[in-house]
Amino acid sequence: MLRVQGLNAYYGESHILHDLSLEVEKGKVAALLGRNGMGKTTIIHSIMGLVPKREGTITVDGKNVINRQSHHISKAGVGLVPQGRRIFPNLTVKENLLTTYVKIDKEGWTLEKIYQLFPRLKERQHFMGGSLSGGEQQMLSIGRALLTNPSLLLLDEPSEGLSPLMVEEVSKIIHQLKKEGLTMLLVEQNLAMAKEIADYVYIVNKGQVTFEGPSDSFNEDVQQEHLALSS
Repeated sequence: MLRVQGLNAYYGESHILHDLSLEVEKGKVAALLGRNGMGKTTIIHSIMGLVPKREGTITVDGKNVINRQSHHISKAGVGLVPQGRRIFPNLTVKENLLTTYVKIDKEGWTLEKIYQLFPRLKERQHFMGGSLSGGEQQMLSIGRALLTNPSLLLLDEPSEGLSPLMVEEVSKIIHQLKKEGLTMLLVEQNLAMAKEIADYVYIVNKGQVTFEGPSDSFNEDVQQEHLALSS
């Protein structure tokens, strides 16, 4: 479904990603792990076309999108749940959801299906986005991305800033999407949550993949070697 090969990405003169490669198989979940500032969000933004200068190959369902703009990449089937949620605070919940709605067929995501997945959003559909709790805003951000009817969903730190109860709720939602066969690339600092959800794990350090393997190979030794802060 997703194949990234030899990806280099730049912000101005800063070279952030260095010949990075990764894959996510159709219907699977891959987790991107690493300390802050190591390039994880830049990978997500590069796939989504939000990094102005990038080189290499990014294919989604066999189509190279490396030189396409973000709205074309979205139309190619890539949905984004951004870090920090980035909902529209001055629009209602329903208006937020409808900003991205792409109708494809009766099997795709609709507003009613989003309300079934997130009953709380239906209850709050006429409330302004800015009045929602952090957990509700994350539900809204996920729902908004799903309404683009993606074949690939990118989630950037979906548990960030949430209470343990809401982290558990978001985890259940991602599990349900996985069960329904949605392909996902997940950036997550909550290692236990990432390992539980993901089929495959990539660890990124200074813009390069330093470890990859099935989630059951992501043990304490790997964590210590690749994620522990050096003294």
